[in-house]
Amino acid sequence: MGAKAKKALKKNMKKISASAASSQLPLPQNPKPSADFLPLEGGPARKAPVTTPIESKATVLYIGRIPHGFYETEIEAFFSQFGTVKRVRVARNKKTGKSKHFGFIQFEDPEVAEIAAGAMNDYLLMEHMLKVHVIAPEDVKPNLWKGFKCNYKPVDWVQIERKQHNKERTLEEHRKMLQKVVKRDQKRRKRIEAAGIQYECPELVGNTQPVPKRIKFSED
Repeated sequence: MGAKAKKALKKNMKKISASAASSQLPLPQNPKPSADFLPLEGGPARKAPVTTPIESKATVLYIGRIPHGFYETEIEAFFSQFGTVKRVRVARNKKTGKSKHFGFIQFEDPEVAEIAAGAMNDYLLMEHMLKVHVIAPEDVKPNLWKGFKCNYKPVDWVQIERKQHNKERTLEEHRKMLQKVVKRDQKRRKRIEAAGIQYECPELVGNTQPVPKRIKFSED
């Protein structure tokens, strides 16, 4: 390679280095943070808004599939291991006082209610799979805790039947009873005749005056 070729090569190298230096963009002094998404219709990139988690204020739990024998006292004692229990209510039949196998419990702390719901949902207790979930404050009915401290006493139907049996009928009550018996007998005779059966029904025999009870049950 001659001297002229070397000089020409040096000039070309200087031109290439100068053009490369001019093509590089200067770096910004304060770089902007990267955008999370770009709008669909074009425009500048935007940062996603920072959302704060919403704190739950629910303290009431629904408990479903409550087994027999697991009532207010047992529920409060069992769930008190999670935290302080304010109120417990088991849905019961108004006439018999028997459990309907679902109820409600209220804690003082919402966090405790969330933990208890997560731990006790689908929990196997006395061969029953409990169903427990949190009830939102706006879904809690105002009369939910009305009379929750009432101690339900089962109706003693045996005692009621004893009193009904031992009760002495008055003359008017005895007359009404006889009228019902006569009407029932007449209907029976008509059904037998309509069926084409030849049968002589026996005549009704009884007293027109009330008779004292032959058997009386003790009400003790």
